[in-house]
Amino acid sequence: MRHEAAGTVKAVLGPTNTGKTHLAVERMCGHSSGLMGFPLRLLAREIYDRIVAIKGANQVALLTGEEKILPEKARWYCCTAESMPTDRDFAFVALDEAQLGADPERGHVFTDRLLHARGREETMILGSESLKPMVRALLPRAEIIGRPRFSTLTYAGAAKLSRLPPRSAIVAFSAEQVYAVAEMLRRTRGGAAVVMGALSPRTRNAQVAMYQAGEVDYLVATDAIGMGLNLDVGHVAFAGLSKFDGKRRRRLTIAEMAQIAGRAGRHQRDGTFGTLAFEGEPLAEFRPEEIEAIEQHRFAPLDHLYWRESDLDFSGVSPLIRSLERRPVIAGLRAAPEAIDLAVLRLLAGDSSVIGRATGAMVRRLWAACGLPDFRKTGPEQHSRLVGRLFGHLSEGDGHVPQGWFASEVARLDDIQGDIDTLADRLAGIRTWAYVAHRPDWLADPAAMAERAMAVEEKLSDALHERLTQRFVDRRTSMLMRDLGKGAAPPPVAIDAEGEVSVGPFPIGRLKGFAFEVDPAARHADRKMLLATAERRLGHEYERRAAALAADKDAHFSLRTDAGAPVALLWRGHEVARLAAGKNLLSPRVVPGRGLEAVSLKGRALVTERLTDWLRAGIEARLGPLRAAGHAARDPAAAPAIRALLALLVDEGGIVARDAVAEPLAALDRGERRTVTALGVRIGALDLFMPALLKPEAMRWRAALRAAAADMPMPELPAPGSVVLPTPADPALLMRLGFRPAGPQSIRVDVAERLAQQAHRARAGEAGDAVDAALVTSLGLQPAALAKLMRDIGFHPNSAGEGWVWRGRERRRRARAGARSGSAFAALAELGRG
Repeated sequence: MRHEAAGTVKAVLGPTNTGKTHLAVERMCGHSSGLMGFPLRLLAREIYDRIVAIKGANQVALLTGEEKILPEKARWYCCTAESMPTDRDFAFVALDEAQLGADPERGHVFTDRLLHARGREETMILGSESLKPMVRALLPRAEIIGRPRFSTLTYAGAAKLSRLPPRSAIVAFSAEQVYAVAEMLRRTRGGAAVVMGALSPRTRNAQVAMYQAGEVDYLVATDAIGMGLNLDVGHVAFAGLSKFDGKRRRRLTIAEMAQIAGRAGRHQRDGTFGTLAFEGEPLAEFRPEEIEAIEQHRFAPLDHLYWRESDLDFSGVSPLIRSLERRPVIAGLRAAPEAIDLAVLRLLAGDSSVIGRATGAMVRRLWAACGLPDFRKTGPEQHSRLVGRLFGHLSEGDGHVPQGWFASEVARLDDIQGDIDTLADRLAGIRTWAYVAHRPDWLADPAAMAERAMAVEEKLSDALHERLTQRFVDRRTSMLMRDLGKGAAPPPVAIDAEGEVSVGPFPIGRLKGFAFEVDPAARHADRKMLLATAERRLGHEYERRAAALAADKDAHFSLRTDAGAPVALLWRGHEVARLAAGKNLLSPRVVPGRGLEAVSLKGRALVTERLTDWLRAGIEARLGPLRAAGHAARDPAAAPAIRALLALLVDEGGIVARDAVAEPLAALDRGERRTVTALGVRIGALDLFMPALLKPEAMRWRAALRAAAADMPMPELPAPGSVVLPTPADPALLMRLGFRPAGPQSIRVDVAERLAQQAHRARAGEAGDAVDAALVTSLGLQPAALAKLMRDIGFHPNSAGEGWVWRGRERRRRARAGARSGSAFAALAELGRG
């Protein structure tokens, strides 16, 4: 590849987005063979894929430290700068991002390629305008071609994360900051793709594919994005303007800023750059002179490049180190800072076992082993131990790394469990063994081992992509954010048989009747957006459901009477309305649920009318006697005493203590009593009640209507068939349900009436004892409850304590006296008779 006197040398210089790389690819494809060197494995892979599409896979090679695709008849090579072959002849050679010769860590590699890599017919040096003085000094015969930027680059100032425009790339300068920004974007904008130099090409491509396909609108990257990666970015936001360069934290140079900012805008589309404003943190700000330089693409010219001797002395370890320490003699070149390969060699030179083996041809092999990159960033001390062990195998026996050791190390990394950092560390580890597998003479079966390492790398890459996506991308939020934007075709809405609502492929919640419930798995911050989406996209479904409800059969409606909850009307099992106080107990008001607010006024009226009709029919079916009593209470033709009595009875839900209606009851004559009992009212010794209303379903409906009238939650109902219950703190509640309080226990009014009838029959000589002992025992009545009930009936224990003596009920005697003395009810009765 060294053809200093070979074909023309052209330096194509200019800012980002000038088409330099595209031009070089076109030129290379026009030659019979070609070689291009790139600063990143990711970029080499990107250009490799592009040339494969032109020339075919069997014609194109990819060489990087950890990846080798080398077809037998390959004529066009894409490589990292370190992996560019020096022992082959190519018609065309190009070096991309050649200004990296000024990089302290890798600069000497780029400088060596700039000085010595030549094509037989044509050589292209691609780089920044700042490289021009060094090209003139080092390659005086080179033709320098300037390339203007296709689009303008404009400073847009600082912006909060929530204000960043879509298609933005946020550049951070540590993995921690990348993760923090990506996490914030996930919470607020649906997520972001993540691109870092440490990612494998497979992971990086999968992440970029999400961004390019519009699945996410944001990309968070390290400054590796500046090395020529071609992305559809409209705005670049700097999360900071300083980075740790391996020795100290320093402010970015203007050239570095421009290299990164230049990713904004592609081809003829303009781009912008700015900084990111974090809440509560000092703002990173560009200085005016930096902004002007970036916008005008004016940068300080380079006055030096780093150099290290490439013509090395392999006669021994000490001569090798001395040759690596040589100082440059050409103006403009500076000795490169000590790289990790030299630092490892110095450490191993102090190991007697290594020095004893490093003789003759083994010196060259030792240096090759020192070239193993420290992918895991463990530092020279620890890395030298791995290199020393590796060299131990390479310098003994058949000179191969034991396949068992290699396989066990690869197998140890073949584990896709763990978090992002764990997987990233394993991925760095497998890159080490992929590098070993791609050395031509380090393994007995390098092809098989390289395939094995590649398989593990692909598994880890896919797992890492999955973890990154799980952590930093909420696909649902991302899609809904685009759905809320202008111009986007709305994704379809689907509602399954269970009511689950999906927008596109993502569930957003469940529609229960007319109530939309946000997906319980959604984050709190997303709830408002999901509700807004439902409100905007479910209008037609709400109207359809309103029409379906209005036309539905009675069997699909029900009354919900859960204890402690408001009384509600259900349609197909879903709450659609609640009951509230109406003009009377039997005419409650139907209040549509909040979900029906999304329905039109016409649709809501249809729903309310249908629910009211069903409720009216339900009351008629279950509380018919009470409804009939209510009609009689309002009948002008009925006797006033009857109307007064029935009005009180209906207001109490069909059960009322006899004491509470003593006066109107006393005013009734025999015929009027028959009229009342004909309505299904039983006039008992203790209570007036309607036996039909004591059935479980009638009791439930009565309780529901009373709860709605009082604007109270539904009380707890007795178990069906209950006869005796413990008396609660509020005995009136049980009385309304049909249970008469009797001290510690409450007895259903019809059963209490049976006990009262037995006592009165005994008193009249028609039966035996005043108390039916068998019935009392079967009911489980306590002595205190029985005593209270008997007193209410009018009986008291005799002095011997062995029987019951009738003493009458004082209130009833007073009521009769009042009726005889001309009470208001007696007067009403007399008027009725007149």
